Amino acid sequence: MDATSPASPPVAAPGRLRRYATVYAALWRNSIVREMGFKTNFLLWIVVELLWFALQLCFVAVIYQHTERIATWSKWEVVLLMGASQFIQQVFTALFFTNCSNLSELVRTGRLDFLLLLPVNTRFVISLRHVDLGAFVNAASAVAVMVYAAGRLGLRPGVVELAAFGALCAAGVLIHYSLMFLLATVSFWTVRAQSIIWGYHNLFNVARLPDAAFRPGMFKATFTFVLPMLLVANVPVKLLADKLDAGWEVLLLLGMTAVCFAVSEWGWRRSVRHYTSASS
Repeated sequence: MDATSPASPPVAAPGRLRRYATVYAALWRNSIVREMGFKTNFLLWIVVELLWFALQLCFVAVIYQHTERIATWSKWEVVLLMGASQFIQQVFTALFFTNCSNLSELVRTGRLDFLLLLPVNTRFVISLRHVDLGAFVNAASAVAVMVYAAGRLGLRPGVVELAAFGALCAAGVLIHYSLMFLLATVSFWTVRAQSIIWGYHNLFNVARLPDAAFRPGMFKATFTFVLPMLLVANVPVKLLADKLDAGWEVLLLLGMTAVCFAVSEWGWRRSVRHYTSASS
């Protein structure tokens, strides 16, 4: 089976975009209805995530009672970094996490057969079919923390800096999505891959750490060039705080984003070719 939709008459680019926008709007409406059907669960997960974020900020406060800097990073620079990491993680969670983690269930139950037959790109539907609205609330709390930390640092970024920061955060979200989607395709061979998915989820915590705190070595190289967790939030924050040593760090983040997405697409297409459907 092909990873995309069955053959269909060619559609002009504007019409194709409108069709996909309509499909995505329908997916959003469905997600809103589903979330509002379980209001207590919706509110509970928001509270849990906010408490976890607050606990991490308290941990930073405790550390900086005993030191003024971690490598070259001051207290409020680290708070800004944690806010950016939380923002990127929560946007990823809102748009992609549930969908990536559910891929193994689609394979196991055979519901993937139905999605493969839809007249839209299959990866598009699998990746965006559910939206976690509560994560947007948590992302807003991360923005509030970033604004406060920037104020304490005396940062006054202009429109260009904020646009560049947003673009680099979007690249970080895409890295998280690409890597987790690639890991989720393991389910085509193992059927279940939840342990791998949650293992990667735990690596999010690496993105909250200043890259300068690590000496050059295997750990830093791995989390820069293999699983680029140390790029995801560090580069956007260093741009905002004027801590970039050189422009190559921005190019590296964008380059790793392109590489991760390309590898995930290759893994997805290879996995679908291996898929024999539930009825085979």
